[in-house]
Amino acid sequence: AQPHGPGLAPARAAVLDELVELCQADEEKAREVLGLSVGLAGEVGKNAELRTAGTRPAGELYTGVLYDALDLATLETAARRRAAASLLVFSGLWGAVRIGDRIPPYRCSMGVKLPGLGALGAYWRTPMETVLPEAAGDGLVLDLRSSAYTAAWKPKGEVASRTASVRVLHAQTVDGVEKRSVVSHFNKATKGRLVRDLLVAGARPKDPARLVEVLRDLGYVVEAEAPARAGRQWSLDVVVTEIH
Repeated sequence: AQPHGPGLAPARAAVLDELVELCQADEEKAREVLGLSVGLAGEVGKNAELRTAGTRPAGELYTGVLYDALDLATLETAARRRAAASLLVFSGLWGAVRIGDRIPPYRCSMGVKLPGLGALGAYWRTPMETVLPEAAGDGLVLDLRSSAYTAAWKPKGEVASRTASVRVLHAQTVDGVEKRSVVSHFNKATKGRLVRDLLVAGARPKDPARLVEVLRDLGYVVEAEAPARAGRQWSLDVVVTEIH
C-alpha cells in the first residue's frame, strides 16, 4: 500500500472539493483561511483551478531551505531511486506523497483549518493510521516533520519503537559558555543535508540505534538516548555550529 494509493483517495477528494469550492467562491475568505498575505492572493486563483491544472513530480514542486539542501535534482541515479522509494512529504491537501507522485501546484498547509472539515492535522489522523504503517513496512522511520505536520500522524506501538525524530540544535559559545538553540534555518538546512548524505551513502540503518552510528560515521554530532519504555520513539539531537 502506497501513500498515493487508494487508502488516501476519499480523504483527498474531500479536502480538494472544499478547497476548490472555497477558493472559487470567496477570494478574501480563502486568503484568510489559508493564511496568505495580500501579495499571495494569486495563490487562491491557482487553488480554484486545481482540477484542471498541470502536474509535476512532487519532488520538483516543493521548495525552501530544506529542499535546497536536499537538492534532489543533482542526485545521481541510484540515490535518486532510493529517494523515490523512501521519502514521503506530508501535505495539507494530499495527506502524504512520494516525491515521484505527480501533483499540481497548490497552497494549503497542514496548519490550515477549513470551515467544513476543520483542522487538517486532525482530519488526516484517521486515514493516516492505516496507510502510513503500511508504507513504513518493517524498516526505520526517520521523522523530520515540523510540529504542524506531526499532528497528522503519530507512530504507535511497534512502528514507534523504530521511529527516530530529529531536532537540530545550533551551538554557540558565548563568554566561554556553550549555548544551544533551535534556529529555523539551521534546522531545515541540516535536515536536508542529512537526508541527502544518507541517500548518497546508500545507508539503510534498520533501527534508530544503527542510525545514530551511521550519522556519526557521516560526520554528524548526534546525541541520543534510547527511550525508557518499549513502544516509544527515539529522539535524536543533531548539534551544529555552522552550515558550510
